[in-house]
Amino acid sequence: MRNVPKAIIIVWMTVWMILCMPHGLMLAAPEEIEEPTSITGWEVKWGKAGDQGFISEVMGEDEIWERQSADQIMDVTKEPSGSLWTRLTIPSLHDGSSAIRFENIKGTHVVIYLEDRKVYENYHYNYDNNAVFLPLSADHSGNTLYVWAQNERGWVGIQGDVQVGPYAMLQERYIHNGLMDIILGSTFVFTSLIMLSCTFFLGKFHKGLWISLCVVMGSIGTMVITYSKFLYTFYQVYGDLYSVLFDTAMLLGMPALCYFFEQIIGPGVYGIFTKIRKIQWTYSSIALFSLFIYVVSGGQWNLLYSLFVTHVVGIVLVILLIILLAGTITRALQRNREAILLASGFGTFSLISVLELLWYFQRNGTYHLFWWKWSMVAFVISLIAILGSRFAEKHNKVLEYSKELELFNNELQRSEKMEIISELAASVAHEVRNPLQVTRGFLQLMTEQEDNKNKGYVRIALEELDRASGIITDFLTFAKPEFDHIISLNISHEFDHIEGILVPMANLEGGKITTDIPPNLYIRGNSSKFKQAFINIIKNSIEAFQGGGGQIDIWAYSQDGQVKVHVRDNGEGMSEEALSRLGEPYFSNKIKGTGLGMMVTFRIVEAMNGQISFTSTKGVGTEAVVSFPEFVK
Repeated sequence: MRNVPKAIIIVWMTVWMILCMPHGLMLAAPEEIEEPTSITGWEVKWGKAGDQGFISEVMGEDEIWERQSADQIMDVTKEPSGSLWTRLTIPSLHDGSSAIRFENIKGTHVVIYLEDRKVYENYHYNYDNNAVFLPLSADHSGNTLYVWAQNERGWVGIQGDVQVGPYAMLQERYIHNGLMDIILGSTFVFTSLIMLSCTFFLGKFHKGLWISLCVVMGSIGTMVITYSKFLYTFYQVYGDLYSVLFDTAMLLGMPALCYFFEQIIGPGVYGIFTKIRKIQWTYSSIALFSLFIYVVSGGQWNLLYSLFVTHVVGIVLVILLIILLAGTITRALQRNREAILLASGFGTFSLISVLELLWYFQRNGTYHLFWWKWSMVAFVISLIAILGSRFAEKHNKVLEYSKELELFNNELQRSEKMEIISELAASVAHEVRNPLQVTRGFLQLMTEQEDNKNKGYVRIALEELDRASGIITDFLTFAKPEFDHIISLNISHEFDHIEGILVPMANLEGGKITTDIPPNLYIRGNSSKFKQAFINIIKNSIEAFQGGGGQIDIWAYSQDGQVKVHVRDNGEGMSEEALSRLGEPYFSNKIKGTGLGMMVTFRIVEAMNGQISFTSTKGVGTEAVVSFPEFVK
């Protein structure tokens, strides 16, 4: 509890500091702060032809001035001189540290005089928004300010608020003017640079799309920064550089944007987006070359620049955006996820830009475009979301391919193991079969000479030799599953024979077998090997009966060009581990089994271009599904 007062004091001090921060940490009481005064009217007169903004041009006694209200700018197209003089009177100032702030003065060339002394001048050839801040003192009360503004096209004059008041307060508002544009644009540029630094870690599948997104984001950020009033206000000496950077960013961003759209929504009908991209690259290359010539010549060779950049770029940009928007919406209507994301972001940007342009024209060009910059945030977010979805999709595919590669690797190892075992089995089978046949022959001769007692032993020996011969035959089948006699097999007829062999065996175990096989199912294969494979499967089902009888259901059908045969029993079933190892060399789920029967079954099905799979539940039963390519007669 000892720390509670200290915590309260810290919280109170924090709140107090936050409340003071908006006022520049001035500790004066609110009633002592002088609020700025707005000037609501002034006098104007058109400049004469050839005026250069000298104060001597309007100091004559015969000058005629017209009264004008605030925010009433003039259209320079109505006057051949293209310049306008504005005269206003500074109100009474009580603070020794005062200032006047012009929210915006329209004009590419602006000069301001305090009485007959020049206090401000700014010039740039293609930017006509000027935020101006001038310090004043109490001695300037009642003085006259002369503002000369020139513009070759558009509007000219004072636009927005003109405020006179405390220097510190107006300076804060002045600094904030356009600062958000710098922050927003710098965020885009910084993000694009960070993303560009990650390019080296990307594969070839994403590199082009990633770089194009970086260029688009960097171009948007550069355009937002160089369009801001902040730079032209505080660093107006570099106005020409800002214009060049703005044009360069726009000319680089348009082809990068075309490439990004092409990668997302495809080449389009008749390859229109591919053609648009190529045309845009050609135009941007020519425009950048003309811009380079203009800069190198110091503005003297401006014919190409004026044609390809000043007059044409706006039309090209509008046509490009319309085509891209139409193509994106068309693709989105086809329920393409990436196109929907792109259409939402790009549509937001386009809608806000169009509405703002309509408002701009409704205000006769006096509105300063603002919201288009923030609508670009939605557009860039949609681009990043699309690229993120691409990465997620590729990542999922990598995981999928990794799993498939693991399966292929396991299958390869199994095939190699089978190949080794096959070669060994074939070698052993050939070497063992000959002495077995010789031994059997001699035992048959002995049966003719032995008495009845010994004949029983010889008969047992012959049966065991026959069983060994069957095992060797299985080995050879496993080692060389190729068949000499490939014919058309009727599944129903083959199972008639299999059923005749195994039904008595199932009855002895207290079970029964049911079959449901259509008479018109055919495959290509060897009849004896087909029977051998299914006899092995069904025998395993019979041996899995749990003492109280059992049921084996066999049915077949045709599906998608495949003949599928199901063998299902209600026996003891298998565990997941045993099921996963089924078909491995010498693995058996039975106590006395060798696993050779299932090895041979898998090899026979594989040699007949078929597939076999098992599902089993312990204590419930097992189902085998064997599919072969259907043979159509």
